[in-house]
Amino acid sequence: MSADQGREPAGASGSERPQRRTFFAIFPSIMLPMFLAVVDQTIVATALPAIAADTGNVARASWVVVSYLIASTIAAPIYGRLGDAFGRRRLMFAALFIFVLASVFCALSPTIELLAMARVVQGLGGGGLMTLSQALIGEAVPPRERARYQGYLAGVAVSANAFGPVAGGYLTEHFGWQSVFLINVPIGLIAVMLSRNLENVAPGSSHWRPDPIGFVLFAIFVTTTLLTLEQIQHVERSALPLLAGLFAAGVTSLVLLVRQEMRAPSPLVPLSLLRRPTIWRSDALAAFHGAALVSLITFLPIYLEVVRGLSPASTGLLLLPLTIGIGTGSLLTGRLVSKTGWTTVFPVLGLAVVTANLVVLALLVQAMSQAVLGWLLVWNGLFMGTVMGVVQVTVQTASGPLRLGEAAASVQFSRSIGAAFGTALVAAVLFAVLSGKNPEAARAFAAMTEQAAHAASSPATQSAEIRAAIAEAFRVAFLSIAAFTAAGFFLALSIPLRRI
Repeated sequence: MSADQGREPAGASGSERPQRRTFFAIFPSIMLPMFLAVVDQTIVATALPAIAADTGNVARASWVVVSYLIASTIAAPIYGRLGDAFGRRRLMFAALFIFVLASVFCALSPTIELLAMARVVQGLGGGGLMTLSQALIGEAVPPRERARYQGYLAGVAVSANAFGPVAGGYLTEHFGWQSVFLINVPIGLIAVMLSRNLENVAPGSSHWRPDPIGFVLFAIFVTTTLLTLEQIQHVERSALPLLAGLFAAGVTSLVLLVRQEMRAPSPLVPLSLLRRPTIWRSDALAAFHGAALVSLITFLPIYLEVVRGLSPASTGLLLLPLTIGIGTGSLLTGRLVSKTGWTTVFPVLGLAVVTANLVVLALLVQAMSQAVLGWLLVWNGLFMGTVMGVVQVTVQTASGPLRLGEAAASVQFSRSIGAAFGTALVAAVLFAVLSGKNPEAARAFAAMTEQAAHAASSPATQSAEIRAAIAEAFRVAFLSIAAFTAAGFFLALSIPLRRI
């Protein structure tokens, strides 16, 4: 069946034009919601110092980021299930309404606690925007053509990841931290108007029933797991009982969740899909790719400002080559998959090159000029863009048309978990190396991280010994990121579905 699906678009240029017109008619309706969902994961980062100063609670500033990530991760599979059953257009309207309304509440929040609660609601909308956007591609175009258009969305998602910190810093500096949230209102309203172009196709089964027990267990598992990973970054002896309790709650809820989903008539987590080697290996690949990408975007700016002494503006400009490279790589990969039908060969090649690039970055970054580093990031981005579009089209093809929402949600969930785990692990590696080599450097770096403004001592005022210790810690951190892409390389090699 996949061979027939693959031949149809390739040879029929007449049918390709209507498909292209149909896609680009709905593309803005898909692009804007996805952009909003992704950019809100990173745009707040550079606003955290201003938020903490205004609300007077630096210690809990990280909750503004963590609460959104937890809620969006929980929401992703729920929207996938509901979209399959009731149609994705209705769900897109609901997700946009929740997201825009919560953005207003975020801007009006006077305390960090209320802001974190508003971010939870915002994440419940954002998780739906991401999942529904990916699944709508599966409705609009056939499998062989899907890869090309998934490349556009992958480019949008990655660009939003890198654009967020730059835009957040500019808005906060000129208009206050509230503008970081209020900017979502006009963009969200435009997305609502454009969503009228979407058709409300409901391919799912009318026998779908809610799974409230699964939802509660899933929420407990995700919340406790991400909180455990977040606590590991700042682990202290006094916090060990809390850390052990969170870990035990996460493991217990996972065991109960698996038992519940195996007997639920309409399971929230699609275990039947995850039993298929093509799907679980593709999802694992998405997790490792998310871990590498988000860790790199998170810690490379910190390295550039702390070790190299670059300004935030210069750091933002150096991230642009990486973003441009990933967007270009995603587009080229989508076109190649559409023309040839081959899938996993592209991430296999791409991740091999990316792993080598990251090793070079770890070993030689101190000796690189800004120009050389920029070219390396472009090259790295081109090959990093070979993954997500292929993963989405592979999982959607393997799942079949009736379960597109579940398939898209499984990829988004895997990527979010991978990003959270990867970022926490790299942070733990940084602190472990710093503490082992120079406790004073660890304290300086911890202060900078907690303030989220790179407000620790600048390189000009730090001793050479502290700068050397921090540089060595980042070398190990970049090698850790290379380990993520190496694991993704071997997973890509093992995916059974190699052509669509």
